[in-house]
Amino acid sequence: MKVLKLMMLIALAMMVATSCNPKKEAPKSKVLVLYYSLTSNTKTLAQEIATRLDADIEEITLVEPYDTAFQATIDRCKADREKGILPEIKPLKSNIADYDRIFIGYPIWFGTYAPPIASLLDKIDLSDKWVVPFCTFGSGGLESSVKDLTEKQPNAKVLPGYGVRAARMNAMPKELENFLKRYNALMVAFDPANKENKPTESVFMPADFPEQHPVSADEAAIFDAAVNGYPMLNAKAKTVASRSIPEGTEYLFTAMDKPREDKPDMPPASEIKVYVIVEKGKSPEFTRVVR
Repeated sequence: MKVLKLMMLIALAMMVATSCNPKKEAPKSKVLVLYYSLTSNTKTLAQEIATRLDADIEEITLVEPYDTAFQATIDRCKADREKGILPEIKPLKSNIADYDRIFIGYPIWFGTYAPPIASLLDKIDLSDKWVVPFCTFGSGGLESSVKDLTEKQPNAKVLPGYGVRAARMNAMPKELENFLKRYNALMVAFDPANKENKPTESVFMPADFPEQHPVSADEAAIFDAAVNGYPMLNAKAKTVASRSIPEGTEYLFTAMDKPREDKPDMPPASEIKVYVIVEKGKSPEFTRVVR
């Protein structure tokens, strides 16, 4: 009986010790969403990301803001580019060192991130940070901006980004949801310790596009319908490949961008890649162009 009482006292003491020293959980990685937005598009996307990830968010602002008129902004940017000038940005309130993962958002101007982001990247060090670019654009620029960001911050761990055309902002919430699921899956693959990022449901990972083939008349019609009416894209499809996606079919066209004598400010004629989706019951839409 004395032995039993002693064992019970020892067990009770162990329970008390455990309750006084609970197992500590690994702290969740801190996420910061940084963005520059002239119009509301990039801001809307940034706020959506911050809400979904429960992240901190901060807007990058200029000491001398751009004119809200499109042409005035373009003229100022062209003049600054010719002089090698970057706009001065206000100091960040956030401390970059406090965050493990940083989402950086921007509109695409002149084929890459807007100048305020170039100013930001000159002022901060993203070494060893996970960096996820996101952007809004008229026709494309995601790939080129990610490449430029990676070159500017070579010691950062830059993941593939997400971009959406301004004309397709209504499609953004669903696309972003799918992107963030894939992002979480990537983060777990890169760092298995990030348990909080494990997807709670299956993640759709699109198959690679097969080898391209010459476009048929029907495929050419899909391409023409997708790009019709967009003034900055005048191209003819040459080859194509397609793959199934949950919403329908995605096409990757290789096309030749035709010269535009009526628009001398257009990019020079070249071979381009154009992504097009055809959702069930909807008209074809191009999602981005890669020059």
